Amino acid sequence: MTVAPSPSSPLPVVVIGAGPIGLAAAANLAQRGIDAVVLEAGERAGAAISQWGHVSLFSAWSYNIDPIGRTLLEKTDWVSPAANALPTGAELVRDYLLPLAATAELAPLIRYSSRVIGMSRQGIDSSKTIGRERHPLLVRVDSPNGVYDILASAIIDASGTWGHSNPIGASGLPATGEDNSAGWLAGPLPDVLGTDRARFASKHTLVIGMGHSAANTLLALAELRDGETGTEITWAIRGRSARRLYGGGAADELPGRGALGTRLKAAVESGAITLLTDFTVTELAPQPDGRLRVISNNPDGEQSVTVDALAAATGFRPDLGILRELHLSFDPVLEAPVALAPLIDPNVHSCGTVEPHGASVLSHPEKNVFVVGMKSYGRAPTFLLATGYEQVRSVVAAIAGDKASAERVNLMLPETGVCCSSTSGGC
Repeated sequence: MTVAPSPSSPLPVVVIGAGPIGLAAAANLAQRGIDAVVLEAGERAGAAISQWGHVSLFSAWSYNIDPIGRTLLEKTDWVSPAANALPTGAELVRDYLLPLAATAELAPLIRYSSRVIGMSRQGIDSSKTIGRERHPLLVRVDSPNGVYDILASAIIDASGTWGHSNPIGASGLPATGEDNSAGWLAGPLPDVLGTDRARFASKHTLVIGMGHSAANTLLALAELRDGETGTEITWAIRGRSARRLYGGGAADELPGRGALGTRLKAAVESGAITLLTDFTVTELAPQPDGRLRVISNNPDGEQSVTVDALAAATGFRPDLGILRELHLSFDPVLEAPVALAPLIDPNVHSCGTVEPHGASVLSHPEKNVFVVGMKSYGRAPTFLLATGYEQVRSVVAAIAGDKASAERVNLMLPETGVCCSSTSGGC
């Protein structure tokens, strides 16, 4: 174990993740002249987004570019995308994140293939309460050159939730047999019409979920069905109606989102997609013929469907394990910071009713530790990039001691918010 020398004194701010929110945090730190290190588990900026690059967003480019990031890019030969266009994930990476990460201000800060495996205070564990702030924050990193520690003045965790899907089973727990069914599980956002086409063509696929990820996968499968005979599509939801996902149609202020619901409803009504309601998965049972039987048991009785592939768009949850040695306060329901949880509760709020918020809402008992971006929303699915950019603007201001700026809200959103979508498969 080695301790990496700090780039300068005082100690740097460590940013975890080189996605949109992590790079926005780094840009804000650079603008204020605060030393920073950005740790990215992938081999390039936006590595997680690249895994769903075929997906389009509901939000136009005007909402997807951080203001300070734009300032850095405008010093280069970067050409801003059309403000009203809807980018795919791949375009977001290619046309924004990679150029931003390559700017003179940010490129020296980013360490790729550097996965954070733990955080603490130097020399003490979480059981020590008195005098914690006298010990520097410590971030442990697994890299190609080995495991090492970085000492930090502050931590901004923008590592997101990608790769930490909720289980398929009901009650928040894996279904019986889920751990042994990996060969049938296609992930939350398969590229149905691209790299994963052969897996679904002329096969029977079950999609589980009630969000936009499920909707876009279903519509991509419906498009595949038009050109590949024998392709079957079943959609299972836990509730009794899909009305909420069908949405407001043409009345939706975000046309992409409204069209998504309209198309999905039409596909179900035409018979292209078979909808199963009150379907709570309790067991996954591999069959002798190489298929998978998916079983639902609830008070109304048993249902089952036997399929070739299962796409579970069941949402994500944060990895809080790496934060265990810090004194943090998370809501027990959403696993979001306690002050943020009531503002984003999906039982009450959509992305259009979540208020912009900053450092005061995101703070924890552990001084100068902030969880931001999608990870700050815990299990809530209502996160949007523009809100994340405002989060880190405020957080960096707080770290800099600029209380007035940290407490100011700079963000104005359309009434319906800015969410994810796709024209052919999405999030």
